[in-house]
Amino acid sequence: MCAQNLPSRLLRHLAFLLTLFSIPLFAQVQVDTVDTLQKSALKVFIDCSLCDQDFFRTELTFVNYVRDRKQAHVHIMITQMYTGSGGTEYTMTFIGQLEFDGVNDTLKYNANKTDTQDMTRKGMLKVLKTGLFRYVIHTPLADFFSVAYNKPSSSAKAVDKWHYWVFSFNFNSWLNGESQYKYTSLNGGFTAGRVTEDWKLRVSLKSYYNDNNYEFQTDDTTTVVSRSISRSYNFNGFIAMSVSDHWSAGLFTYLCSSTYSNTDVALTVQPGIEYDVFPYSESTRRQLRIGYQIGIMPIKYIDTTIYFKKSEMLFTHSLSATLSMQQPWGSTSVTLSGSQYLHDLSKNNFSISANSSIRIFEGLSLTIYGGYNAVHDQLALAKSSLTPEEVYQQRRELEKTYSYWGSFGISYTFGSIFNNIVNARFGNQGGGGTTIITSD
Repeated sequence: MCAQNLPSRLLRHLAFLLTLFSIPLFAQVQVDTVDTLQKSALKVFIDCSLCDQDFFRTELTFVNYVRDRKQAHVHIMITQMYTGSGGTEYTMTFIGQLEFDGVNDTLKYNANKTDTQDMTRKGMLKVLKTGLFRYVIHTPLADFFSVAYNKPSSSAKAVDKWHYWVFSFNFNSWLNGESQYKYTSLNGGFTAGRVTEDWKLRVSLKSYYNDNNYEFQTDDTTTVVSRSISRSYNFNGFIAMSVSDHWSAGLFTYLCSSTYSNTDVALTVQPGIEYDVFPYSESTRRQLRIGYQIGIMPIKYIDTTIYFKKSEMLFTHSLSATLSMQQPWGSTSVTLSGSQYLHDLSKNNFSISANSSIRIFEGLSLTIYGGYNAVHDQLALAKSSLTPEEVYQQRRELEKTYSYWGSFGISYTFGSIFNNIVNARFGNQGGGGTTIITSD
């Protein structure tokens, strides 16, 4: 009996052993399949310095993220501009590379001013998924996608009860001190604006108050107390009209008062025109704007000036040019501007400023920021001598012929080009290769 059942029992044992050993083999095959699919996924380079890229990496798991744009199948440039309501319009430019060369697209997402950061990043994520779909369907991962359509519900056209007007108030304070020093700073403002396709109107009022208190001893018996108070306010207003896709015209007003600049009150009224070499519709990617303004400026001084003036009527004009570009190799912006008083052309001001962020090659980036200002138009300088306290506390403007500022930096990153892992422990410390940064 036992001999007859031996073959059948042996077969059952063999079947059990085969099943037992095939489980890890099957699991390994599955892992290898998933690994192979992930390695063949779309390579993406997201070019956006102010975006929550950790969130995108966590939610967009069907692509591989690379640190070098040249190794990506799709280079996504995200640029932004403020809308008339105070929100932000994000323009997402999808640039196909390698086998997707020439397959490009541009999508936009509008975030309201009242949207939270989470609402904004979720809205951007939805647009990113939509834009990437046309590329992903040409990869092995296409079999794991499905298309769904949610029919929008019909609703009446929204009515804007504010007629495109947007208002905002702000107030800020800063307090700090030590046993012998106290500093108080207060500032506030109001802004109102209305933006349409044809018109742009904006007015703003800002006020500043700074109070510095010093107390120190020059010897065992003498205590010196010094207090410095500076105040200023300014009103800005302008209205601009769209003439064509390249031309604009506007009227600008500026009213100000400043103890630092020896100005009791000054009013500037200037009409102006502007020409953009590129169409305004391309302004998120490139601009070359040339503007000219001419106007009148009545001014009243706090103290008599070095030209023995307590008030005067001035006529001014200015010319400016700005080049701004955001391209796959990086971004750059350069502004040239000059102004003159028409009663004396030697009283002039010229400035140049520039900032650039350039990717030289894989992992190496260069950033430059700086500017220079040639000053020959300080008509408001007070005739009275400055005290040492007014100089070191910067309470009054000093005579100068120029000013400059600048910054230079390089960064080099190397290591793995793939990094789809997000680990939030202890904040953003570590991971993703090594970066060397130097600046002067």
